[in-house]
Amino acid sequence: MAKQLDYHTIREIFTRFEAADAEPKGELDHVNVYTLVVAVALSAQATDAGVNKATAALFKIADTPQKMLDLGIDGLTEHIKTIGLFRQKAKNVMKLSQILVDEYGGIVPNSRAALQSLPGVGRKTANVVLNMWWRQPAQAVDTHIFRVGNRTGIAPGKTVDAVERAIEDNVPADFQLHAHHWLILHGRYHCKARKPQCPTCIIKDLCPFEDKTELP
Repeated sequence: MAKQLDYHTIREIFTRFEAADAEPKGELDHVNVYTLVVAVALSAQATDAGVNKATAALFKIADTPQKMLDLGIDGLTEHIKTIGLFRQKAKNVMKLSQILVDEYGGIVPNSRAALQSLPGVGRKTANVVLNMWWRQPAQAVDTHIFRVGNRTGIAPGKTVDAVERAIEDNVPADFQLHAHHWLILHGRYHCKARKPQCPTCIIKDLCPFEDKTELP
């Protein structure tokens, strides 16, 4: 775990991220906030590409909680059977859809507590939805952000919650809205787990990671 970087270094890092990609986007396909909740819930221990492939046809016929209930668990399972843990995820999607219909009039609530009360929706999923749909500066820490935060010193922490707090506490306010997307994308495509792309990294000179890879 690297030491926490100072304010000026973190500001420079995010200035570079912004210059490279001013409006970073999440990579899960969705057509509304309900399908975003479903997609994020399905993405646990699965790739975004795999989820997008499975939901391409699903969201054309089940883009509301009621339509999902009408499709039924067998119909849903058939669509998502290529995704890991699909049986449990199908049960959760059906349960959360029923709750949305019964308790929220089919409308997805927009508080973290209400979102987390839905089956299969944890803090990370709730934060993704709050950030992507309602543009709240919520920090959804996944394995990529946890790795980048600790390697670089942008947001070191021994737990996911500690890294989330470190981002909120240390990243300047004007970068908070897109912080988690910049960090996810950096981890996914550059600061990879096994072979980080250090030679082409735009923050290489600011990063204290000792085991940097070199050009072959």
